[in-house]
Amino acid sequence: MSSTRTLVSPAALARPRGRAVYWTVFTAVVVLFAIAFLFPVYWMVTGAMKSPDEVARTPPTIAPKEWHLSGYSDAWDLMQLPQHLWNTVVQAAGAWLFQLVFCTAAAYALSRLKPAFGKVILGGILATLMVPAQALVVPKYLTVADLPLIHTSLLNDPLAIWLPAVANAFNLYLLKRFFDQLPRDVLEAAEIDGAGRLRTLWSIVLPMSRPVLGVVSIFALVAVWQDFLWPLMVFSDTGEQPISVALVQLSQNIQLTVLIAAMVIASIPMVALFLVFQRHIIAGISAGSTKG
Repeated sequence: MSSTRTLVSPAALARPRGRAVYWTVFTAVVVLFAIAFLFPVYWMVTGAMKSPDEVARTPPTIAPKEWHLSGYSDAWDLMQLPQHLWNTVVQAAGAWLFQLVFCTAAAYALSRLKPAFGKVILGGILATLMVPAQALVVPKYLTVADLPLIHTSLLNDPLAIWLPAVANAFNLYLLKRFFDQLPRDVLEAAEIDGAGRLRTLWSIVLPMSRPVLGVVSIFALVAVWQDFLWPLMVFSDTGEQPISVALVQLSQNIQLTVLIAAMVIASIPMVALFLVFQRHIIAGISAGSTKG
């Protein structure tokens, strides 16, 4: 019978003093970590409610002396947040859909269809992870500015965000590793029942892959939502710019409290997305670490 070794022995926890010390230390550590992670969020949210003089005061005030909610309404109107948030939603949703369709199809083909030179192709895809993202900016820009074969420009077009997002080697590899771990007997049973490759993918593989598809979805959405350099290059039209670019472009002659309020509003969708799908994220990460 094996015993589990812990930092605090069961005998010490059995004594009242040992339990008191353990829970005191545990509570203190949890509170300190909560403060370390939540205090910056509190500082940003309350900073938008201070007056311009108070937010720049030294030493700073922990809480606003007078609460001003006008910073959020001013940010909503002056910085045209509805338009730029909608642009970001369109760009992020398209990139997510393109990645989910094409990365899933490529990962399934490499994992289950076993194409010729599949390992060489996978190695070439993974090799792109070794190339710094900044080194690919110029080739990508030249490509979308004059699309090969059809010679059309994708500048100021959401396709300039959607198409490059498909070439995501990390998400493709994550999906392939998950497909490799799917139970072989389930797929063989579907094949015996007469299901083709596409029917197996749609009816068997995708329902079993919901956790990893959730993780890939989060990665795809967050990557587009927080990207700055690439949208700045391909969207010269201010009306088509996403929120990450608009916050910088429209921040001139804007009060600091209004800018902070705009940042708070821009971060709400991603925070809400994480809170809603946090179980799926954790399930997807853990599912990829064990062999099913």
